[in-house]
Amino acid sequence: MQISDLIILCILLGFMTTYIPVFLSLFFTSAIGFVVFLDIPPDLLAQTLFRSLDKFALVVVLFFILCGNIMSKGKMIEKLINLANALVSWLPGGLGMAGVIGCGLFGAISGSTVATVVALGGFMIPALIKNGYDEDYTLGLMTTSPNLGVIIPPSISMIFYSMISNVSLEGLFMTGLIPGIIIIVCVCFYTWLLYRKRTDINRLPAPNFSELYAILKEGFWAIMLIVIIFGGIFSGMFTANEAAVVACVYAFLVELFIFKSMGFKIVKEITVSSAVTSATLLLIVASATCFGRYLTFENIPNRVAEIVVASIQSPIVFLLVMNILLLIIGMFMDIISATLILGPVFLPLLGPFNVDPMHFGLIMTVNLAIGYCTPPMGVSLFITGSLAKRDIIYVTRAVLPFLAIQIGVLFFLTYCPEVVLFLPRLLGYL
Repeated sequence: MQISDLIILCILLGFMTTYIPVFLSLFFTSAIGFVVFLDIPPDLLAQTLFRSLDKFALVVVLFFILCGNIMSKGKMIEKLINLANALVSWLPGGLGMAGVIGCGLFGAISGSTVATVVALGGFMIPALIKNGYDEDYTLGLMTTSPNLGVIIPPSISMIFYSMISNVSLEGLFMTGLIPGIIIIVCVCFYTWLLYRKRTDINRLPAPNFSELYAILKEGFWAIMLIVIIFGGIFSGMFTANEAAVVACVYAFLVELFIFKSMGFKIVKEITVSSAVTSATLLLIVASATCFGRYLTFENIPNRVAEIVVASIQSPIVFLLVMNILLLIIGMFMDIISATLILGPVFLPLLGPFNVDPMHFGLIMTVNLAIGYCTPPMGVSLFITGSLAKRDIIYVTRAVLPFLAIQIGVLFFLTYCPEVVLFLPRLLGYL
């Protein structure tokens, strides 16, 4: 490592520890690197800043955020939760199972962990506690299950990974479907083990056919949104970008004219809020691209690759090191920043160890998603804590069993790539 690399690293960490926003920390560090250590006109930095946003793929981010916000304000979440309740709430621990299934269904539309925590946490946490579920179980469940929002397709973080790696976005989406289902099944099984002998937990009676039909009929429009997104993308009817736009238009029409859950004033508020959220992400994209350009000019990714290849010979050890490193990074960085900054550094390492970039994209996404639930920077911990009026230490203890499940699934997927790549290969994306 050169002295200039250490200086840049210290500058970046210094900015971040002074609570300067991530995007400004990245941009200022890049600017210092361009001016001090590179013999390149600084005008190139400004060019990189603007060209990083001139990508059609970024449109999909705005519309999936907008679609998630529409659902949060409307009645679609309620319909999906009712469906999940009808399927499993009559089982021991059924309401808890409905919570994780609801997170999976909402994640299949929003593509965001934070949106899932906010949308479902405020609804499910009081309901679970009211029905006799332990508070630590409730908080652990509703803090970690929203990670499905970035694992089950569509996923906003996967969109950014696809941009930097040039792998098929549709194929990358497909890598998350089986892992998401495995996590849901494991959490449901853990819940069943925990509550199978508890008689103090309120359980709904099993619905008969007519009741189930009524719930399905009532939730038909919400379910069709998932069908439109998945069916449209993977039938080839439209691209992921077009699917996001179609989903937004559909969600608006359903909430406005069928469920009648919002007026045009709320539509304006949702649109503005989504635009602000998207703009925040775009600032991170622009500044991370500038920092990545500096790393490229300094040849840092290739130098890191040479060091790793020289010191690690086994793909098994390499993947283990990557998992541990990404789990630690996830404790301190948000998933979007980490993907955009570290993706270009890690991608050159995959070839020598014969790791498929699409497989690694899922590994990176799951690792960094777990970071939402780990201190000191776990966003989901703070959101759930504020909803339940509990401190971060209590919430951190509550999430441990669920994190153990997700980390166990992560390592299974790491060393069983065929499970991850089965659907992309079946659908012709590999």
